Amino acid sequence: IEVREADEFWGERVHSATEKLAGYDGDKFRVATIGPGGENLALISSIMFDKTGNGGRGGVAARGGPGAVMGSKKLKAILVKGSGKVQVADPDSLKFFVSETRKKLNESPITSQALPKFGTNVLVNVINAHGLLPIRNFSEGTSPDADGVSGETLTEKVLKKRSACFGCPIGCGRKTATQTASGDGPEYETVFALGPECGIFDISQVTEANYLCNDYGLDTISTGVTIGCAMELGEKGLMEEKIEFGDGEALKSLIPRIANREGIGDSLADGSRRLADSLGSPQSSMSVKGLELPAYDPRGSQGMGLAFATSNRGGCHLRGYMIGWEVLGVPKLIDRFNWSGKADLLVRGQNQYAAMDSLIVCKFVGYNVNEEYLSRLLTAVTGVNYVQEDLMEIGERVYTLERAFNAREGFGRKDDTLPDRFLTTPLSEGGSKGSVVHLREMLDEYYSIRGWDENGIPKRKTLDRLSLDFVDI
Repeated sequence: IEVREADEFWGERVHSATEKLAGYDGDKFRVATIGPGGENLALISSIMFDKTGNGGRGGVAARGGPGAVMGSKKLKAILVKGSGKVQVADPDSLKFFVSETRKKLNESPITSQALPKFGTNVLVNVINAHGLLPIRNFSEGTSPDADGVSGETLTEKVLKKRSACFGCPIGCGRKTATQTASGDGPEYETVFALGPECGIFDISQVTEANYLCNDYGLDTISTGVTIGCAMELGEKGLMEEKIEFGDGEALKSLIPRIANREGIGDSLADGSRRLADSLGSPQSSMSVKGLELPAYDPRGSQGMGLAFATSNRGGCHLRGYMIGWEVLGVPKLIDRFNWSGKADLLVRGQNQYAAMDSLIVCKFVGYNVNEEYLSRLLTAVTGVNYVQEDLMEIGERVYTLERAFNAREGFGRKDDTLPDRFLTTPLSEGGSKGSVVHLREMLDEYYSIRGWDENGIPKRKTLDRLSLDFVDI
């Protein structure tokens, strides 16, 4: 392990820096790097990873501003190379269960057809039809213009070819190009944030804004939702420099300014909550625990509203994806407007996802592969016998330990909430018209199932049951 000076790379954008670092000092490396966003401590900045193999897709660690963590340590990049092989306890069993898992994925129309053909952006028309596509800073839930940024339109206008993470049989990634640029993506979450959230329905504009975020090292969700917040604040007359909903060129011009903290970009670089608070309009920030919300208006999905509110890292769809149950019908379709019983399903989903994250398994695997298969894969790799219940308990332990950390830092029930408009202001049209989130009713049940007290703090007996007796809140 060596630490090298990075003066010659500091200040460079992601793509140029990665290209040079991949062949650093005449060798071949895999690269994780930050762009100007991380260097300038933008709280919505990301860490970018280079592509995996020929035609592979790059990765991004973005939510919560990890790029600023690297930037604060003056760490531009991490270079890795290696020639070793990962040893597993039972290679034959691993091969068999991987094969069986692939069969399960091929049985699901989502993982065998929809995602390979249209990518994650296949969701645009589905979510819009249900009336929970966030538009104009979550003030609307549906638009007749949504098809302009749909997966079908992306495929027709900018798609060049599919791409995949290493070893993935699904291949939901997109290689794209507009008239002026080319690159990876955009994904559904990016399309929502840089598109309808900002009143923009031009897939080329959204795709180019996505390229800029990737090159400057910014979280596309937080960047788009923060700009959407600024647009709303401008409508209210609270911004000195007004940014109009629907102005794609203005949105693209803001991205470098945010990464470099130039002018108005300095305020936007700290995210929507700090921006809205500083201008006396905290209700304009669509965030939970300071993290900007992803692409589902919770007024059209009660369980997703509870998931956003109780996520340990704030507004996040990857800690308990209730859209599967409430919209996509995976594993089965349930009433999305009914709040009774949602807490039980969410707790199970959060535990499952915490375990899957620990296994480094894609969330899409969970569409048709249950914990029994995953526990057998884990047994084959480690040689330690795991069953389904063991895996779920691991997930519960992870989630509860995260919660205990937050509680120690002062988080509690007051933070398990949503922006006021979701709780008090119904959507006026579309498939989710007239609905608000019944959070209070769901939250009490959620805490009870979790074994937490009425303030959302894990009880001593719950910590002890999960072998977290060392935790002191």
